Amino acid sequence: MADLNELIHQPVRLRIMAVLATLEAGDEVDFIYLRQLLDVTDGNLGAHLRKLEEAGYILVNKTFVERKPRTYVSASPEGRRVFQEHVAALQAILTQK
Repeated sequence: MADLNELIHQPVRLRIMAVLATLEAGDEVDFIYLRQLLDVTDGNLGAHLRKLEEAGYILVNKTFVERKPRTYVSASPEGRRVFQEHVAALQAILTQK
């Protein structure tokens, strides 16, 4: 049986990766959208994104829109791969007899 990924297994990070994995490769979501969708604080989301970025699982794109800073997030190819492995490990647990 495959092992669970401890970094992704944390509930907020699992939800972040689930959202990002549903996007087409190259698509990204806005920090504000993600914060509202997950119902977390700026600081909480920022800390989890930092962990995922340090692991190479997500890509963070900081830019300016009408002179205001905006942060966009997407899953990296590595992040997509480890998320799928994590999902497979969860499915293996659920189907064990």
